[in-house]
Amino acid sequence: MGLSLVQSRALLGLEATQVTVEVHLANGLPSFTLVGLAEVEVKEARERVRCAIQNSNLEFPTNRKITVNLAPADLPKDSGRLDLPIALGILAASGQIDAAQLAHYEFAGELSLSGELRPVRGALATALALHTAQVVTKLVLPPGSAEEAALVPGAQVYRARHLLDVVRQFVPAGTAQDPVALATSGLPDDGWARVSHTGVATPACIADLADVKGQAGPKRALEIAAAGGHSLLLVGPPGSGKSMLAQRFAGLLPAMSTDEALESAAIGSLSGRFSIAHWGQRPTCSPHHSASAVALVGGGSPPRPGEISLAHHGVLFLDEMPEFPRAALEALREPLETGTITISRAARRSEFPARFQLIGAMNPCPCGYMGSTTHACRCTPDQVQRYQSKLSGPLLDRIDLHVEVAALSSAELMQAQAGESTTVIRERCTAARQRALQRQGKTNLALQGQDIDRYVRLDDSALQFLNVAATRLGWSARSTHRALKVARTIADLASAQNTEIAHLAEAMQYRRALSKR
Repeated sequence: MGLSLVQSRALLGLEATQVTVEVHLANGLPSFTLVGLAEVEVKEARERVRCAIQNSNLEFPTNRKITVNLAPADLPKDSGRLDLPIALGILAASGQIDAAQLAHYEFAGELSLSGELRPVRGALATALALHTAQVVTKLVLPPGSAEEAALVPGAQVYRARHLLDVVRQFVPAGTAQDPVALATSGLPDDGWARVSHTGVATPACIADLADVKGQAGPKRALEIAAAGGHSLLLVGPPGSGKSMLAQRFAGLLPAMSTDEALESAAIGSLSGRFSIAHWGQRPTCSPHHSASAVALVGGGSPPRPGEISLAHHGVLFLDEMPEFPRAALEALREPLETGTITISRAARRSEFPARFQLIGAMNPCPCGYMGSTTHACRCTPDQVQRYQSKLSGPLLDRIDLHVEVAALSSAELMQAQAGESTTVIRERCTAARQRALQRQGKTNLALQGQDIDRYVRLDDSALQFLNVAATRLGWSARSTHRALKVARTIADLASAQNTEIAHLAEAMQYRRALSKR
């Protein structure tokens, strides 16, 4: 009888829980049994592992009773990431590799029938979870996955291209005629290698804001939103430039820190949407308006991150916002306030970060031409009311800036000069955000409770103006606080120590409700 233990990880949200692959070989009727709450793709590993071992000219114990247990038994396991540890466990239990040497490593990888290793989802999330928990171990991963995991500082990551590349590292001392030694003797030397990465961000190819002619007001709103981390709603007729403005917003945001880049990349890796070429670039997610609430906030079994989490430290652009399902839009309310999303199901509960900047775009009415001087609006007041009410009051209350984007005439469009470039505006946004971080250690959007009173620094005249305006406009406490945060950002852009009445007045212009007919 033979028993071996191989360590791996299973992903549940952003948590990488340790999984011990226990392999037992015993005398009896030949069989291959896999237990431990394995999903279908894990159960199919039996055939992949069998073929991979045999096609690698290694010995598969076909005349033994093989039992593989994936512990802990109550933890769901999915994907093909456990193929490699199962294969190594069988080889160790049958004495073909040294089981004692496996104790210092953790393995993940999907096996092809020929023994080649294929990338797995969530490699970077696994390495980041180990780094956060201060677990010191050596990760063995396939090509592609190893380069992802190596982005985590201090990670010990080894890349293996083939099952035999891994086996060769754990062959017990023996003669040259050993079957495993013979099978691995002809392998190239580059199949097994320690992987490291400098973590240098690649410049993103983002369209320049100078391409948008005119629209000084919306551009100013984009600058304020980028400097303070605020959400923004663009309202205007078709063709006025709302989508062009939103698509260029990510270029105004300051460069990502290493921690922000790791968090964003880990979520992308968890969904299989991360590419090393996009390392250090702020994500921009633009789901279609037919997206469901689960697609936006996440869900499924096991829970997967949604678009709001994939846009973590980046931009979530919702074009044609009223066309989204009402349930999907209302699901954004809590994440906009807290920066996280908790997905609770009967069996599992997962929490994903979701600190994104929401950029919404919508028409003022169903036909889109209400208030236009060039087109007649065909909508009745009831239709306008129903259309605009698709965005509820509590959701609008959480959007800091409401901006009208007017359509330009052909003469204005052709004669308008190119505005400031994205690079120039980004420098101002970065400087303003740096002032906020030096003053309070967080962005203005993140100010809560007493921090608002402490850091906004309202002048006496500005305070009196705010009290009068908030009373007349019927603002809620949330609306008042968000206007104060926007005013503080405007003051930072102006390099002002205190928030003056001019800064507050400009901020109030961005809290206007949607115009009614």
